Amino acid sequence: MGRTPGPARAPSDAPTFYEEVGGHPTFVRLVDAFYAGVAGDEVLRPMYPEDLGPANQRMLMFLEQYWGGPTTYSEQRGHPRLRRRHAGFRVDGDARDRWVRHMRAAVDTLGLPPAQEAVLWDYLERAAHSMLNTVDA
Repeated sequence: MGRTPGPARAPSDAPTFYEEVGGHPTFVRLVDAFYAGVAGDEVLRPMYPEDLGPANQRMLMFLEQYWGGPTTYSEQRGHPRLRRRHAGFRVDGDARDRWVRHMRAAVDTLGLPPAQEAVLWDYLERAAHSMLNTVDA
């Protein structure tokens, strides 16, 4: 199965964004910090099964693949189809904002250089907004 559509690929001799930001350890820190926030969130936590571990692993694999790392996500799960996979959950403005808040806190733990942080954050914020599937009343 091919690579998930993501940022433009660098020439083969140039490092991918995944490599530039520190590879697997960086993405593990990001995802772990994010789910630490979700674990205590009264709106987001009920959207997950009791064990957050599988969701953590899926997000880790997805983000690593998206940014030029291993293609494990597609090999195990196929195309991401993010909106479709999240369609069963009520994602309104409040849920999106909470997701963004926890992800922002997680990104801040990484201490990335400003240019790399901006690239990562731009994608994450756009992804959060694209998941909206419920209009606020």
